[in-house]
Amino acid sequence: MNFLIVLAALAFLMFVAYRGYSVILLAPVTAMGAVLLTDPRLVAPMFTGLFMDKMVGFVKLYFPVFLLGAVFGKVIELSGFSRAIVSSIISLVGAERAILSIVIVSAVLTYGGVSLFVVVFAVYPFAAELFKHGGIPKRLIPGTIALGAFSFTMDALPGTPQIQNIIPTAFFKTDVYAAPWLGTIGAVYILVVGVIYLDWRRRRARVAGEGYGTHLLNEPEPFDHVKQAHPAIAILPLILVGVVNKLFTIAIPRFYGPSVSFIPAATGETAPVVQDVSKVAAVWAVEGALLVGILSIFLLAWRPVTRRFAEGAKSAVTGALLASMNTASEYGFGAVIAALPGFLAIADALKSVPHPLVNEAVTTTTLAGITGSASGGLSIALAAMSGTFVENAQRVGIPLEVCHRVAAMASGGMDTLPHNGAVITLLAVTGLTHRQAYSDIFAITVIKTSAVFVIVCLYEVTGIV
Repeated sequence: MNFLIVLAALAFLMFVAYRGYSVILLAPVTAMGAVLLTDPRLVAPMFTGLFMDKMVGFVKLYFPVFLLGAVFGKVIELSGFSRAIVSSIISLVGAERAILSIVIVSAVLTYGGVSLFVVVFAVYPFAAELFKHGGIPKRLIPGTIALGAFSFTMDALPGTPQIQNIIPTAFFKTDVYAAPWLGTIGAVYILVVGVIYLDWRRRRARVAGEGYGTHLLNEPEPFDHVKQAHPAIAILPLILVGVVNKLFTIAIPRFYGPSVSFIPAATGETAPVVQDVSKVAAVWAVEGALLVGILSIFLLAWRPVTRRFAEGAKSAVTGALLASMNTASEYGFGAVIAALPGFLAIADALKSVPHPLVNEAVTTTTLAGITGSASGGLSIALAAMSGTFVENAQRVGIPLEVCHRVAAMASGGMDTLPHNGAVITLLAVTGLTHRQAYSDIFAITVIKTSAVFVIVCLYEVTGIV
């Protein structure tokens, strides 16, 4: 019975997310409903002592990353730099290679720190123009953007500042550059196989006589071709974020040491506040890098940014609050579910997978698929089972860097089920339906998931990290 309660709670949360209801509201309701059916007297204690504790802890640690990432993406947009980057990459690769151009554009923006949701809005107008010019079906645009923004630059490439690559640092005490060779090889695999798949779909459509399409929704306005920033200037903030992130990742542990403590002067307390630097160094590094990126955009494009920054900042803050609270609610939900007796049955079933890395990958991608969120599923998996992952890895001599990369990449696999927020946003922006375009997004998901097992096999054969 306890097992069925847990499954029902997970299924209900997936259903309401698919139907478009707020996870912030219904994650605690669903979690407490599961507690009520298991042990009614624990509803209030678990809500206050576990759900809220984990939810607030997540916000405390990661909200600045969400906020700074959203502001960075917004000022990139307001400055016109995102448009200049898109145009220059398309000119470099060639408009005739529309699919590859859009994949590269999406990847550059995502790896540079721009939010996945911002990338969708920034790239779609260019994708529509290129696909229309090349006679490529519009229904392939979502899969193309998903390959560039939702896959290898989200969690495979070392150093990416996306949240899916940051969350494992607190559990494995690693940094965002963990397992660089495995991550890079996995990223190349996803890129090559994904582009081959999308190009095969394009050629099939051409043979069938299918063009861009007619009677379509949300078609962007034609470009006005205004003067744009020089590409070297436009891409400089993205380069700065990457370089400064690496420098801070090295410098912060050296500067502070393993921990730092201080006594708040105004409170009269005598007990020091102690901060374990190893758990937050990677988060501090990303926050510092994003701040440098934001300041550089202000210096390079003061007038266009300041002219619209007041309104732009409001939308960025709203987006950051919504994204972080959604994920934090799922994190609290996962902590409650993991504390229920019924979860032991799921955990035991997942433990039946013998290999530590395969076990970690299957667990993470399963929970990401159930919640429809890479960051949410990753948070749930690591909050509930990171101790087991670490113990299993250390027992057989697997570096925790490899655990970090496998968990991050697995989170971005089966998370893109139909109820995933990014998928719903992508289809809404492009004016397409699940029936028209979701099959290609799912195919990219399968490729992305298979890459995790490719790098696991590669590690086992070569020992490369």
